[in-house]
Formats: sequence, C-alpha cells, structure tokens
Amino acid sequence: MARQLPTREEALLILAQKRTRPPFRPAPPAGRALNRFVKDLDAKYGQGAGALAGRWREVVGPEVAKRTEPVKLVRGRSGGPSTLEIRVAGPAAAIIQHQAHDILARVNLFLGPDAVQKLRIVQGPLQRPAEPPPRRRAQPLDAAAEARLAQGLADAPEGKLKDALLALGRGVLKRNGQG
Repeated sequence: MARQLPTREEALLILAQKRTRPPFRPAPPAGRALNRFVKDLDAKYGQGAGALAGRWREVVGPEVAKRTEPVKLVRGRSGGPSTLEIRVAGPAAAIIQHQAHDILARVNLFLGPDAVQKLRIVQGPLQRPAEPPPRRRAQPLDAAAEARLAQGLADAPEGKLKDALLALGRGVLKRNGQG
C-alpha cells in the first residue's frame, strides 16, 4: 500500500511543531581566548632571549655580534637579579668581559630598565651560521666588448628577449675573461 505524502499545509504544520537540532557552531579561535592571558604574561615577564636573539646585531652592534650570541635569559627568583647568558667564540671572551657594562646597558635599553643585572659569559662555538662575505660588484665590460655584443644583437627585436640575451652575453664574456 502506497503511503500518501502530506500536502503543503500539513508539511508546514509538521515542521512548525517539531524542534530541529541547532546548527553546529565551531569553537571560537584559540588566539582570541589566549590573547588576554599572553598579554598578562608579557607584562609580567617581558621579552625574553628569543626577542633579543632576533635583534642581537642591532642591540649590541656588529663587532660584538660577530663574536657573541645570546643563549638564555634567567629571571631571578622572587625578584632577584636577572642574568643574561651569552656564548662567546674563542679568545674573544676577554674582550667581551671588558665590554660587559656596555653590553648590559644596551640590552637594558632594548628590554627595559633593569631587565638584566648580570652577564654570564660562556665560551664555545657559535650556533648560528657565519655571515656570508659581502658580494663584490662585478666589473662592467669594456667598451669594445660591449660594442661587439650590441652589434651581434642588432637584428634582435627590442624587448625582454633582447635584454635577457644582452645580460647572458655579458655574463659569458666576463666568465671567459674577454670583457
């Protein structure tokens, strides 16, 4: 026996009487809930060695930064003096020891007044990779070689292709020592 479907009016009545399940609502983003907590922690403890490591070169200067790197920032117990531990490459530790007062002043300028009171120097190899040497600017081709190259590409249409071919030709001539 075939069952008859309800009419439009009956279907609306049935739907009005039945309660449906509420739609799924995703949880709020965790960042919103943690934002106030993180701000409180930042106000209490301030920036650490991680923030200092990212800007170490700017804080202490390029000469000191070549030979040192911050390792960790140890907060003193119950308001005691904080200590910054830095790693120094080899025999430069004696020089850095003499500059400790200046380094502490610069670090406190970055982290805030009296953020660090002591500097602990540990000798050892630096963990960060060495900076690559600065690139020297390539010497331009002499006028005769440039003229020969331009003469060879005189028939090429103007545009990106011709510019790329000129750059390639210059590179080849410089590498072969003809420029």
